[in-house]
Amino acid sequence: MAEVGAEPAGSAQSKTKQFVVGTAAVVITAIAAFFSIQSASGGEDIRSNMTLIAPAAAGGGWDTFQREQQQSMRVNKIVNNIQVVNIPGAGGTIALGKLSTMTAPNTLMVGGTGHIAAQIQFDTPAKIQDVTPIARVVEEFDIITVPADSPYNTLEELIEGWKADPAGVSWTGGGSFDQLVMTEIALSAGIDPKQTTFIPSDGGGEAIQALLNGTAKASTGGFADMYPQVEAGRLKVLGIAAEERLPGSDIPTLVEQGYDVTLTNWRAMFAPPGLSDEQIAELRAIVAESVETAEWQSAVERNYWMSAPLEGEELDQFVEDEIDRIDQLFKEMG
Repeated sequence: MAEVGAEPAGSAQSKTKQFVVGTAAVVITAIAAFFSIQSASGGEDIRSNMTLIAPAAAGGGWDTFQREQQQSMRVNKIVNNIQVVNIPGAGGTIALGKLSTMTAPNTLMVGGTGHIAAQIQFDTPAKIQDVTPIARVVEEFDIITVPADSPYNTLEELIEGWKADPAGVSWTGGGSFDQLVMTEIALSAGIDPKQTTFIPSDGGGEAIQALLNGTAKASTGGFADMYPQVEAGRLKVLGIAAEERLPGSDIPTLVEQGYDVTLTNWRAMFAPPGLSDEQIAELRAIVAESVETAEWQSAVERNYWMSAPLEGEELDQFVEDEIDRIDQLFKEMG
């Protein structure tokens, strides 16, 4: 999570963090009921030693996710020995390629929207379809922000200005996912994405600076990166790309404002291919136990995540649908 500038005293404990975990007890119960927790034969070997792959350099979202998983599993003795290994490169697909060649079941890689975007954008040899999906765990949401002194005070005003000058109303974001969200907004608003201007930034911090120095007029960016700047009075938030408002939040969704934009930055655990049903069941049990802990719920709060449990055939279908959806967005981008 990028941090830019000094935050006001106490903002780290502000009411906005309640958006994500205002109903933590309910979330814990829901997760426990959702995941199929069961012991599997051979599970002791998996639990004796495990590697968590972060498909990016230290400090980013994927790395943060795995470090939090490591802490949860270690403190609660879910796995005896656990390490995080960073394998950066090519939008996470270097790590994906490595995972696709493994055979031992005691490795879990975090993946998601970013992997799909990278494999489509760069036509990489490794595909998310080559590995075993274990469980989707959380989602992150983009919010639409503009500078505090922007003439746009509502999403509708921003869209009207954008329609009048698609290239002139420039956007920014911290990565390719943010550009995909902007593309989905453009399509929903009847704007040709090929006529728009998106200024790529290296992370949320750089995107914020692009807004503040006037390089960009609007941004699609991760909640965790952007909302502290809204609290600090530097940015205004016009909407959130989610199906429903976050618990306790007064930020309107794009859907309720008339724009069918719901692409999320989800994170799931993936294992090597070719595992037995028993090994897959044990890995799902490990993940389920980890996300029930107090340590993990604290991580969800700190990182502005939303729990989004999914597994089995439903997860398989979800991944296939996401591949089709993101592929279509890239085609629209040209």
